[in-house]
Amino acid sequence: MVLQARNKHREAAPKPPQTPRASQSPLRGAPDVGAGSPGPSARPRPRGAREGAPRRARRGRPGGAPRGRLAARLRGALGLRRAGRGRTWTTLLLAAFAAVLHWSHITHLFENDRHFSHLSTLEREMAFRTEMGLYYSYFKTIVEAPSFLNGVWMIMNDKLTEYPLVINTLKRFNLYPEVILASWYRIYTKTMDLIGIQTKICWMVTRGEGLSPIESCEGLGDPACFYVAVIFILNGLMMALFFIYGTYLSGSRLGGLVTVLCFFFNHGECTRVMWTPPLRESFSYPFLVLQMLLVTHILRATKLYRGSLIALCISNVFFMLPWQFAQFVLLTQIASLFAVYVVGYIDICKLRKIIYMHMISLALCFVLMFGNSMLLTSYYASSLVIIWGILAMKPHFLKINVSELSLWVIQGCFWLFGTVILKYLTSKIFGITDDAHIGNLLTSKFFSYKDFDTLLYTCAAEFDFMEKETPLRYTKTLLLPVVLVVFIAIVRKLVYHALQLLAYTALGILIMRLKLFLTPHMCVMASLICSRQLFGWLFCKVHPGAVVFAILAAMSIQGSANLQTQWNIVGEFSNLPQEELIEWIKYSTKPDAVFAGAMPTMASVKLSALRPIVNHPHYEDAGLRARTKIVYSMYSRKAAEEVKQELIKLKVNYYILEESWCVRRSKPGCSMPEIWDVEDPANAGKTPLCNLLVKDSKPYFITVFQNSVYKVLEVVKE
Repeated sequence: MVLQARNKHREAAPKPPQTPRASQSPLRGAPDVGAGSPGPSARPRPRGAREGAPRRARRGRPGGAPRGRLAARLRGALGLRRAGRGRTWTTLLLAAFAAVLHWSHITHLFENDRHFSHLSTLEREMAFRTEMGLYYSYFKTIVEAPSFLNGVWMIMNDKLTEYPLVINTLKRFNLYPEVILASWYRIYTKTMDLIGIQTKICWMVTRGEGLSPIESCEGLGDPACFYVAVIFILNGLMMALFFIYGTYLSGSRLGGLVTVLCFFFNHGECTRVMWTPPLRESFSYPFLVLQMLLVTHILRATKLYRGSLIALCISNVFFMLPWQFAQFVLLTQIASLFAVYVVGYIDICKLRKIIYMHMISLALCFVLMFGNSMLLTSYYASSLVIIWGILAMKPHFLKINVSELSLWVIQGCFWLFGTVILKYLTSKIFGITDDAHIGNLLTSKFFSYKDFDTLLYTCAAEFDFMEKETPLRYTKTLLLPVVLVVFIAIVRKLVYHALQLLAYTALGILIMRLKLFLTPHMCVMASLICSRQLFGWLFCKVHPGAVVFAILAAMSIQGSANLQTQWNIVGEFSNLPQEELIEWIKYSTKPDAVFAGAMPTMASVKLSALRPIVNHPHYEDAGLRARTKIVYSMYSRKAAEEVKQELIKLKVNYYILEESWCVRRSKPGCSMPEIWDVEDPANAGKTPLCNLLVKDSKPYFITVFQNSVYKVLEVVKE
């Protein structure tokens, strides 16, 4: 068999002798033919030089050797040719400059959009809408608690989020970022107080229009400012990783420059951290960049070092802990790696070690998430087990007397169907249905399947298919043409990266929100336009710098316009109707009064008014989805008495009704009454209950507060 012969030949082939210098550098960026990853171009050996002969060391000053070894390792890790210590440190300085540049960019965009530094504490909290406010509320809880441990205990025994249930929010909501940031904040403020350094400056801001003045505080001593500042610093460091990644992948600092500039030119398509800092991806994605860099290094390395594998495991943990969606991204990665193994580009030993690191990191996350069973019943976990089983059964597969292509298909089918079946069985055994809506969402993309939960997702623009304008925007900045050229050049050389790009493309097309993975990866792939191994035939005729800068100049035409559009966004946050609502709740209701309403509003009620709520925006729990359906029946066509009885079962005291939810729709079939017509066809054609209650809430409800947006209904108890 061809595959068997190829694998045996690869495993039996003698390894070329290495110089002592090469064996000392675990971070050396040497190319690995099996990984399909072109590395930095090798310098030819002078004629007459002995192969494998150690080079005579030059005498130097005492203490110079450690610095030389450090420079060599950094140079090897970045995939650069031997050119002196100065150039290695120049690469790191350029990466640091890219980090500062991105930090400054997103900080100014956020400030220009909301005038955040001049907002009051309440206004800053209201600026964190929907799930952002929910996440920030737990940071606030720990910060304001008598002690750090007391605050952690409070979020692990939370009574406000899903009243009357007591839940461990640290287990449910991926809140380790808030726990870590709250500990840093408490340490920072106490340290500054001991030293006697002022951490914030406060002043009174006049708002005009007959509004009362507000106190606004600025500085890291303000919890909201500290929280946002750390997020922006982390995402600034992410840009340094992108520069290093582009440099390592292409073997040239020009590749790092291309990656960074492509990211800036397509900034609105790459990230939304500048508009929505508290979202989970803001904490998680930077560690995915590090993780992808480590995977690329492992695939290229001729010898695997324990440090690289441990770093991969740690980066996996830091990527998975903050974000419940991380497991789906890692699923695409191991699927791509498995496909590369099946076609014979990486050896079984290397893939097995990568799979082990994924398994260990998954187990660590399972423990740190207090036994969150969604991790063990995920497609990611099932896929890891199936791939491990396929690797263990390799001798049996090789005994099958079929063609190489047939063997590829057999292993692929074994992985696909094995993963689906194992995921189904584990979900049934553990009784987990929390991620069932993900399968329904994907089903609705290909078939005419509809239900209440699916429509809530697909009616939101970020969960719809990718906009038709998105590829056009990629084309205008020349990102798409450059990546297509690179893809054609690497399809048989950088197989893993090509497959990973295709996986991210599929995710981005199916769910528009997930282009946050596709666009940055395209920026990284664009760096390969600088690769001498891919385009050496061109660089022999034209200087590579001339080619790259000509491409960047063409990209900058639309790219600079995109940046200017972002810089021209100037606004000031104000939400007076919600401010009136929060103030009324604070001073006119009891501390234990229970509220229900639209998910975004409930997050603000919990965060700013500290009142118990029965539903919230974190929609990944089956029980919470059932609660939300009951709460949203206020926008159905059901009878008022029926809805009232269901709210009483949830122990709701007040319902916050928003008339806009009755009439607005993002597209045909997406207003709340129309969504309910799919779920409750028996009542289709009747007047929506919300329209009736806006006119007259009696006899089942009593209107106790009303302004231009909100109407608070007290549930009449029998």
